[in-house]
Amino acid sequence: MSGITYVQGDASAPQGKGVKIIAHVCNDLGGWGKGFVLALSRRWPDPEAAFRRWHRERARNDFGLGAAQFVQVGPYLWVANLVGQRGTRTGRSTGVPVRYEAIDASLGLLAGKAEELGASVHMPRIGCGLAGGKWSRVEPLITERLVARGIPVTVYDFEP
Repeated sequence: MSGITYVQGDASAPQGKGVKIIAHVCNDLGGWGKGFVLALSRRWPDPEAAFRRWHRERARNDFGLGAAQFVQVGPYLWVANLVGQRGTRTGRSTGVPVRYEAIDASLGLLAGKAEELGASVHMPRIGCGLAGGKWSRVEPLITERLVARGIPVTVYDFEP
């Protein structure tokens, strides 16, 4: 048992009470426009605007693989932009865009923010869509970084 709750639904509409953080994986190119981010942008403009600004001003901030940005979108709701993907394309020399070590580092930052806010964490199967990752590699990172610290995690499998 991983300690992660799995549900059918939309991670951009998290279930439950209390403070919630919606986590997702972004790329290190500043691109935003495919995958789960579209569901976020349909609900709130701020996570995309903050991500694009964070990337644009990267010479003066911590933007990069393994970084995390937290954007408040409601009184008890936050979005975590986790940079865990190198580029956006799968290539012969570079493989898939997912970077497990970057996801691991950003999950550590997410854990700190969740503890600070007393929040639960909600996400799709991060790093496993367009980033090309394997859930069998991501799930243990979530278990180690979040669940082991007592942070409730819900993973949503979307069925349109």
